[in-house]
Amino acid sequence: MSRVAVVTGASAGIGAATACRLHELGFTVYAVARRLDRMAPLAALGIHTAAVDVTDDKALVALVDRVVAESGRLDVLVNNAGYGSFGALEDVPMDEARRQFEVNVFGAARLCQLVLPHLRAQGSGRIINVSSVGAKLYQPLGSWYHSTKYALEGLSDCLRVELRPLGIDVVVIQPGGIATEFPRVAGERLLATSGGGPYDEHARRYALTLMSEPDHISPPSVVAKAIGRAATVRRPRARYAVGRGARAAVFARWLLPDRVFDRLVVALFTALGDIAARRARSAEPAPGPELGT
Repeated sequence: MSRVAVVTGASAGIGAATACRLHELGFTVYAVARRLDRMAPLAALGIHTAAVDVTDDKALVALVDRVVAESGRLDVLVNNAGYGSFGALEDVPMDEARRQFEVNVFGAARLCQLVLPHLRAQGSGRIINVSSVGAKLYQPLGSWYHSTKYALEGLSDCLRVELRPLGIDVVVIQPGGIATEFPRVAGERLLATSGGGPYDEHARRYALTLMSEPDHISPPSVVAKAIGRAATVRRPRARYAVGRGARAAVFARWLLPDRVFDRLVVALFTALGDIAARRARSAEPAPGPELGT
């Protein structure tokens, strides 16, 4: 019998690549996201797709019921759905902060609740939570986003020791610099939230950093391969740090005292902002000759 996997946030980037990878590995895959039309390429491969908002409890219940009814089992849950809402803490409305947690943390937690009865009955299964190197490498103007990733890792750690006696593994994936829509969306939200106010200078600098395309950025397939390993090996690691800069960031956070790491973070993002600003200026067209009358 084919193993069955559910992947959230599968309309693009890491989620879409993960759905394809698990399909290649022989899983029956259910790929879900808010926009069904963007998953047409996955459906063409034979992957089951469904329009699901992870903040909609009825939709999550219906999803799990459908998977079990159609496939008779559920083996792997990949909680990948999430987004980055950046801005100064002073500027971000509390409704937006709550939504950030609803999508990035509570949606994942609710899906865990719904699949666990089935995994317990089987005596096996994997829950793979896609966190971020941002759970280790914090940055200015990202307090709510980073808070959700810290929370997701804390939830995963507790769940790992809670479920291990039941034969269920919990794995955290920590992507670094990955070529997805995330940087552009996060940068645009940052400018919309804190551009033009008291944090304008910092907002513009960090938005450029987020929205620029660093050299040697990793493709989503790097993360998908790590998730594929975590889903199939006999004894998966608790964490997989993958992609550009991920392992270096995790190691630096472990090695350096807080104050030293603070200075490193500020220096790093200042330098990246300067590089992005120079690239933006060099990309501007040179002024043409003035036309007289």
